[in-house]
Amino acid sequence: MKLFKQQGRIILESDNDYYDLSVHEWDELYNKPQLLLYLTSFISEAIPISFERSDIQAPIQSQEVWASGVTYFRSKEGRQEESKEAGGGDFYEKVYHADRPELFFKATPARTVGPGEQVRIRKDSTWDVPEPELTLAINNEGKIIGYTIGNDMSSRSIEGENPLYLPQAKTYDGCAALGPCIYLTDEPLPLETMIHLKIIRAEAAIFQDTISVDQIKRKFEDLVSYLFRECSFPNGCYLMTGTGIVPPSDFTLQSGDQIEITIQPIGTLKNIVA
Repeated sequence: MKLFKQQGRIILESDNDYYDLSVHEWDELYNKPQLLLYLTSFISEAIPISFERSDIQAPIQSQEVWASGVTYFRSKEGRQEESKEAGGGDFYEKVYHADRPELFFKATPARTVGPGEQVRIRKDSTWDVPEPELTLAINNEGKIIGYTIGNDMSSRSIEGENPLYLPQAKTYDGCAALGPCIYLTDEPLPLETMIHLKIIRAEAAIFQDTISVDQIKRKFEDLVSYLFRECSFPNGCYLMTGTGIVPPSDFTLQSGDQIEITIQPIGTLKNIVA
């Protein structure tokens, strides 16, 4: 099942049929106990509707967006590379092997955009990249209810200058994108699930790469457990699980670039750089 959010509407996709769930508020539905069981019962009595996948919004209302860092070996290497002159490389080596993961606040709903909307690069940054991430949808009880695609926009020049600048490198207006839907399931995604990134400039692909989810070092349940240790989320939250795709050090995003992130069976998240 997939859950889409449009202006004033919530749409459920099941077996290629679509159902209107707009009798619910997004936050209420997101945190409904036994959500899949409820939805199965709902569609057994509902009439399918027609649905055009246009004007899809980010699947978020009041959820906070958090992120995990250095969960892939390639990410560890990238962070060490960008911060070597500042002497921060050892921090990333240690956190990669530590029991406690790196978790940080990423975005409010107001700073999160949906499919087709514009992500931003900071004006005071000179080295900017997208980070394609499998993202966990987590309800207010700490249960993973499904998955979406996240784009953790990052200012590598700022973070590389000093690891303490991480909040400025990661959190700003238009710093995150989510979508196109939540893939609802009680089952973990197969380890062979692939994350694919493509960056298009002037109608040509200037960078693309793919990595499998089995390259993530940490278990999703452990990440969620640490996140919920001393934080409550009355409306649930999202947790980006890190990136294993790091463009080369001579690459930086430009205004007008199109970013495409594909993770099946979720779909493809497309955004333009403002």
